[in-house]
Amino acid sequence: MSLNSFLRGRIKRNPLKYQELKEDLESARMGVTVEHYLSRAIQAGVIAGIAFALLGFWLTAIVVYTVEGGSYTGVYNVFSIPFPERIGPQSPYTLPLQVAGAAVAFFVGFVLVYLVALRYPSMQKRNRATKINLTLHNAVAYMYAMRKGGAEMMAIFRSLSENALIYGEVALEFRQVVRDADFFGYDVVTALRHLMETTPSEKLKQFLEDMVSVMESGGDLVGFFSGRVRLYQEEARFEQRQFLQFLSLVAESYVTLFVAGPLFLIIIMVVMGMMGGMAILQLTAVVYLVFPIGSAIFILLIDIISIKSDIVERFVRAKLLHEYSDVPVYHREGEEPFFSRLAHYDRVRKLREFFRHPFEFFIKNYNYTLLVTVPIAVLYLAALFLAVPHYQDIELYIDVIDDHVIIAFLIVFVPYSFFYEMWRRNIEGMEALIPEFLERMAGINQVGLTIAQAISILVNTNLGLLSYEIRRIKRDIDWGASFSDALVRFEDRVRTPLIARTVSLITKASQMSGSIGDVLAIAASDAKMSDLLKRERLSDMFVYTAIIYLAFVVFVFVVGIISNNFIPILGNVGSGAIPQGAGLPSVSPSSIKAILRLMYHSVVLQAVMSGLVAGQMGEGSLKAGVKHSCIMVVIALVVFNLVL
Repeated sequence: MSLNSFLRGRIKRNPLKYQELKEDLESARMGVTVEHYLSRAIQAGVIAGIAFALLGFWLTAIVVYTVEGGSYTGVYNVFSIPFPERIGPQSPYTLPLQVAGAAVAFFVGFVLVYLVALRYPSMQKRNRATKINLTLHNAVAYMYAMRKGGAEMMAIFRSLSENALIYGEVALEFRQVVRDADFFGYDVVTALRHLMETTPSEKLKQFLEDMVSVMESGGDLVGFFSGRVRLYQEEARFEQRQFLQFLSLVAESYVTLFVAGPLFLIIIMVVMGMMGGMAILQLTAVVYLVFPIGSAIFILLIDIISIKSDIVERFVRAKLLHEYSDVPVYHREGEEPFFSRLAHYDRVRKLREFFRHPFEFFIKNYNYTLLVTVPIAVLYLAALFLAVPHYQDIELYIDVIDDHVIIAFLIVFVPYSFFYEMWRRNIEGMEALIPEFLERMAGINQVGLTIAQAISILVNTNLGLLSYEIRRIKRDIDWGASFSDALVRFEDRVRTPLIARTVSLITKASQMSGSIGDVLAIAASDAKMSDLLKRERLSDMFVYTAIIYLAFVVFVFVVGIISNNFIPILGNVGSGAIPQGAGLPSVSPSSIKAILRLMYHSVVLQAVMSGLVAGQMGEGSLKAGVKHSCIMVVIALVVFNLVL
């Protein structure tokens, strides 16, 4: 009997035991049955248990060998742990103890991974509920635009579900309604009631209940959608305030636990390291494990709870010139060279644009900087490893190359952060002008002019960075493109969530009706609120970003004082210079070098991780944190090489 059949039998015997897991899997839209998911969880637990068992077998051998008094080679690794000469059974009890340790480790690894796997669907369910709540007002505005144009409800749901790349999880939820109607024959109300039972968002569930009530009573859905858009916009602002309050608590916790806390531990462990070698091991674990892992957990936590927008995509339609099958097409002789020249021009056009305006190219495509900087950094490191002699003293070798590794890091990420910031400033400048652009279009449309005519009028207005894009929209319309296609091309050039939602709303409304002044007003209100929320977050989180910088400066100052004054003095103190019984037998040149290395690396790792946390908190993006990391790394590099 297979594992799936066995699990299916257990689920049938006790369905209530797995009811919660079934509901979580369905709400998380994971697309897997309960027995299949349990089977995968067991398989993942077995694999993790095997890995834990191997580790437990090896660690048990080390512990048993140490207890039995084995001899060591005198060679140390980076954690200052001596390598045994050999690891083997020293007594009849060694192998059984190793097997027992492996069995316990297997059980721990299996149970740990299995329990995490069982909790994962509920975590995904809560994550989807948060994403649905954040974009619900945008989806409702889209429904309002279509309903105001006279579209049927199923057509609205179908159109919304097709825009999942723009409206995210809300569109995926309404895709369930379309599925139930198309494949199971449900009517609209029944499909909506089924969605109410499975959606993870209480906010969406309440919205669906109210909408079904309006539909069944024959009420005004246009007025219902209009009122809900404004209501959800106000709720989004309240949710942002709650989020910022929680984020401030997270920021204070990070500064306390991973800036001030490690600094306190370092001071204690440095003193302990003078008294015994085990403190070096503990300090190494703090620097290379606690710092990065703890900061990564904080970054992941902030990313999970953050109010952020996902990257959007849209497929741009291409029109073929031979659309009419009944029109004959004649190919004239002698025109082949012209077509080949056009094809050649298309191939070299981007290359010419790059050489003419390389700066603008990298601003629009900041990720391409890595194609240039990463090979340069790799060549720099390769030349370094070939030029630097392989010293027998590992501490001396690390001391020589670690600064160059940091320089290679800066070679890669300084240009990246610079061009990303230039791109972000341009995009934010455009997004800040979107509300004014939409309000002017709404005013022009309400006096009786079409949207295309409104674009022609707005070409002559001063809208800053947005004016250039408006001229390009006007030029596309003049050259024969429809208004919707011109807006979609504008969205494809910019690719931001706010502009994508705005373009999607306007194009759909313009296809349904020529008078969309009210829709444009709601879109302007939504864009204004999004810009206001972003500004509020930046202003509130600026304080904590500054606190992280100040805490890092204090960290560098204290560690620099310890490295420059305290540790060298203790290294020069002999056991005869202090009272009897208080000697420092473990102080040696190698220990001093190891502690100094750990001090320097702790500052560098603190710079990298604190910068990423600052970007994730202040601007909701790790990419925005790269610049903070580069600035802090430069500070650490200068202080420890030029000042100390």
